[in-house]
Amino acid sequence: MERETLDVDILVVGAGPAGLSAALRLSQLQAQQGGEPLSVAVIDKAREAGAHSLSGALLDPSTLAELVPDFRAKGAPLACEVTNDAVYLLGATNRYKLPITPPPFTNHGNYVISLSHFVKWLAQQVEAAGTDMFMGFAGQSVLFEGERVVGVRTGDRGIGKHGTPRGAVEPGADIRAKVTIFADGVRGHLTKELTRELQLGSTHPAQFGIGLKELWDVPKDRLAPGTVIHTLGWPLRNEEFGGSWIYAMPEGRLSIGFVVGLDYKDPLLDPHQAFQRFKTHPFISDILRDGQLVRFGAKALPEGGWNTQPTLYADGALIVGDAANFVNSMRLKGIHLAMRSGMLAAETAFAAVRRDDTSKTVLSAYKSAIDASPVKQELYPVRNVHQAFGGGMLIGSAFAGVAMATGGWWPEDLHGHAGHTQMRTLGDYYGLEKRHVLTPSNAVAPDRVLTFDKATSVHFAGVHHEEDQPAHLRVQTDVCHSVCGPEYGHPCVKFCPANVYEMVDNGAGGKRLQINASNCVHCKTCDIMDPYGVITWVAPEGGEGPQYDGM
Repeated sequence: MERETLDVDILVVGAGPAGLSAALRLSQLQAQQGGEPLSVAVIDKAREAGAHSLSGALLDPSTLAELVPDFRAKGAPLACEVTNDAVYLLGATNRYKLPITPPPFTNHGNYVISLSHFVKWLAQQVEAAGTDMFMGFAGQSVLFEGERVVGVRTGDRGIGKHGTPRGAVEPGADIRAKVTIFADGVRGHLTKELTRELQLGSTHPAQFGIGLKELWDVPKDRLAPGTVIHTLGWPLRNEEFGGSWIYAMPEGRLSIGFVVGLDYKDPLLDPHQAFQRFKTHPFISDILRDGQLVRFGAKALPEGGWNTQPTLYADGALIVGDAANFVNSMRLKGIHLAMRSGMLAAETAFAAVRRDDTSKTVLSAYKSAIDASPVKQELYPVRNVHQAFGGGMLIGSAFAGVAMATGGWWPEDLHGHAGHTQMRTLGDYYGLEKRHVLTPSNAVAPDRVLTFDKATSVHFAGVHHEEDQPAHLRVQTDVCHSVCGPEYGHPCVKFCPANVYEMVDNGAGGKRLQINASNCVHCKTCDIMDPYGVITWVAPEGGEGPQYDGM
């Protein structure tokens, strides 16, 4: 197919906090320094800004105050300032409130926000500054010339799942750039391709969690706006990493979520079921009593920390935000770090294009800027904390306390493991003979009032995908049938929060894998957690996926 080519000076891939902060900073630099205007473009797979943006979300406003000093006057959608913090340890039916809130969970001065609304507002600032934004254009592959990145190819439209046209076919475009800033989020498929092709990965493997989130409307006097609650413990076991949040917004709106580390050992564990079980605790169910579920979402979280960042630069390329693993898993915060990295990447890219040298030697200034910034100041002291939780919740919590007391000092950095390698087989974990097991070990019967099945959750995620399009979930099903099912009991059925992977009757008395790709919420968990690494997530047709308005 003949493809159109668009040439720009700087291409930003991903319209989340990191990418939009980069684009906005580029426009500011242009206004401040003058000269020949640089052409900048932003592309994103969501059909509108903020549609695929999901996190807790608590905003540390430190970076925002530098990027947009008059953010309040410009109407930044900050729902409310945090007024009260509490951390609880949960047992099966009881709770214990920590008498002192640990510093990482102290949030005074931070804001409870809807990330989707915040990203939409940031996009408005970028557009007002004159930057071209192309929403609904999914980057499908990185363009290389040797070892130099020269841009991104966007996905084709109008092709059916069998490769034949389903109407008018619109070939994707080649967007060529002197510098491409990769802000495609956690486990971004383009950053994954980039780091694989140029061998940019860290010697410390990336580690992840899955965050599951619901918005609820409850009686307005249930929790005061600005109340922040975190919990540890039940329903997770000591060997499992994770916890929860509840953030109260005005008018009785609650953000409630649960995080499960994607390095658990139990092949039958189901993170979605863990979240549903969590809501049955008397403390939580009482908060949600007489409430109504409004929205659902899920997203992988980069939790490995400072030592898991890839090489951040290459000839013609920079990596920012969640794609660079810039999240503080102790604080459960990364928005301000993503924004900071986007700003620093913009400054580096702007200077490099101006001097007409976008080699990795020049672009390495970005890494130097990161090392001298609050990003390192915040992430380096806690670089080993997530890795310590590999020894269990008690050991990890003790190590976190030591890290806070010593500023992160430790004689030797801890080396974590890729999460999917930690899952044990049915025989090893349960002593079972090799066989297919579809029931989660932590199954909860959904009542559709407090607890929900995955199909219902997908409905509340507002997901839409055209059914007749090439699969964006590429699975080696022969491995699934011959090895993974008997060894692990089809874990994809459990770790996917959206019922994408389903074992159905094959008509011959057995089971076959059915992939319900139209359910996908783009959380990337399958790409991360499959024990044989045989699932690859790529972008579907542009503009499709979840609709996280208000989340």
